[in-house]
Amino acid sequence: MKFSLRLNNDLPVRDYVHLARLAEDAGFDQFWVSDDLFLRSAPVILTAVAAATARIEIGTCIVNPYTLHPAEMAMMAATLDEFSGGRFNLGLSAGAGDFLQWIGIQADKPRTAVVETVQVLNRLLAGERAPLDGQFLRWSDACYLRFTPQRRVPIYIGAMSPRMLEEIGRIADGGLPLLFPPEHYRSVWPHIQAGAQAAGRDLDSIDIAACIWCSVADDREAAEGALKEKIAYYGHALSPLILEQLGLTHDDFKPIEHAAMIENDLAKARQMVTPAMLRIGIVGTGRDLIERLEALAADGVRHISFGPPLGPDLAAAVVTIGREVIPYFRSRFA
Repeated sequence: MKFSLRLNNDLPVRDYVHLARLAEDAGFDQFWVSDDLFLRSAPVILTAVAAATARIEIGTCIVNPYTLHPAEMAMMAATLDEFSGGRFNLGLSAGAGDFLQWIGIQADKPRTAVVETVQVLNRLLAGERAPLDGQFLRWSDACYLRFTPQRRVPIYIGAMSPRMLEEIGRIADGGLPLLFPPEHYRSVWPHIQAGAQAAGRDLDSIDIAACIWCSVADDREAAEGALKEKIAYYGHALSPLILEQLGLTHDDFKPIEHAAMIENDLAKARQMVTPAMLRIGIVGTGRDLIERLEALAADGVRHISFGPPLGPDLAAAVVTIGREVIPYFRSRFA
């Protein structure tokens, strides 16, 4: 099995260096960092991480073609892959419409934008010219990297909606489907499978990272508090497919969104998170993680990706997962 760590881009850069070293020592295979608006730059963070590690793969989760032009994506991906010695993975998707609206961007044709971006990136990262007369991208024959990429960097698609999930199976090297709650995998998998079958692809060739949220600590109240803060910040941007799994709607998150985004009062927003919303992730000890994830492994998941908040003490959570959870699943599902 494969294991990865996902972090938001809201920490000091030196913290990522420390956490990446811990993750590498703990047996994680990949280290992903988000590139959310108005927080720290993921490419800068990952450059620091690449310089401080030797084995662990690194990646963006995610960049989008609305705020980062695909030409610049290719430049960044090829350069980071070169610097890291072939350890970079490019995670991309359409981004969250709610956040893009902050800067006046209407995310039109999100699936088309992602598909056409993957098409041109595959050519550019293979050292080829990438002309395209598409619906989202219109590129001339002059579009190519003026240096030779080390390789065609693997592309992972982040997805929440059925159509984007299908694109994981149809065109991606890997997928970053959000499993909120973890049991959502049973709803996600058929869409990825349908995309792969339509394209005549072998699903075993696609690295599908089952992306969960978890908050790990012996102090359950502290662990819940960390998860509530993430739910308060991101819950309003979740897809209807995810909310349906939780028995929730976007209306349930509107008061929380107002408190967090308009009033800038995360403490108030956190208090409004309900027990039903907490089902988005897993709260508790390493044993709690194992119990909740065992069904996923039994269903065929071969890559579990642990994401924020991870807990009130990030370093302790990474060590706990490395000491208790990773060895358990590697021994049972080798």
